[in-house]
Amino acid sequence: MTHAVSPAEFAVIVPCYNEEAIIRETVAELRRVFAGTRSWELVVVNDGSSDRSRQILDELAREVPELEVVHHERNRGYGAALKTGIRRASADLIVITDADGTYPNERLPELLEIAKDADMVVGARTAADVQYPLIRKIPKLFLRRYASWLAGETIPDINSGMRVFRKSVAERFFKILPDTFSFTITITLSMLTNRYDVRFVPIGYKTRVGKSKIKPIRDTLRFCQLLVRTGMYFAPLRVLLPLIALLALMFSVSVGYDVLVLDDLTEKSLILLMFAMNTAIFALLADMIDKRSP
Repeated sequence: MTHAVSPAEFAVIVPCYNEEAIIRETVAELRRVFAGTRSWELVVVNDGSSDRSRQILDELAREVPELEVVHHERNRGYGAALKTGIRRASADLIVITDADGTYPNERLPELLEIAKDADMVVGARTAADVQYPLIRKIPKLFLRRYASWLAGETIPDINSGMRVFRKSVAERFFKILPDTFSFTITITLSMLTNRYDVRFVPIGYKTRVGKSKIKPIRDTLRFCQLLVRTGMYFAPLRVLLPLIALLALMFSVSVGYDVLVLDDLTEKSLILLMFAMNTAIFALLADMIDKRSP
């Protein structure tokens, strides 16, 4: 008689790129954290590492029963590694964390407990013991405020890599989730603008082991691009409202000057009026299309 295999309670996805100095310790820590769990999955995706990460992970796969290792033959990106891991997972409840030792993985059971009644739980790096470089704090402050504007609610941490969410919900947005570090920004905005239940739990954050893969200027520009793109998908009115307001203001100033000074209506004012009206109509149509989409 064949017995059905019980599905895992959750799956932990860990993207790994050149983390030979810490990946063994990270796997050991996750095993300690979930030592009392009856059934869980651990999927580590080696994203084309050029150091000894692949060899170490292959050794661990022979030693750790719950560990599945997936190798990308080339570096495809943080988001691509997460999507590979999510596809491999059999559990609907997905946990993601980094391999570099920065996140307090001992808090994951708490996030999982909260996730029983939510669609996504984000470990927000807002606790007193957060260790974060100043060069990354400044752009993140702007990005977080702009993202909060797009979502219509306060977002304490837009791109935390420690979170729990449902696979069935994340798969809905797979086509727009990028293969880069912007994966977390995009899934946060996608779920908030679609009114899923997203909760933020304050956590600490430590200095990473090894060299950071983040390039502040390049990645900040990418984050800005992703914010606007995702905003156009799910909140076009909010993205275009500042532009509409600016065009309307320019038209008002121009027509005031025409009437009061030139005693005439110039083509410049008419062009500004047309730009403002066309942008407003486009924004309304985009918003209607978004609201009608399933």
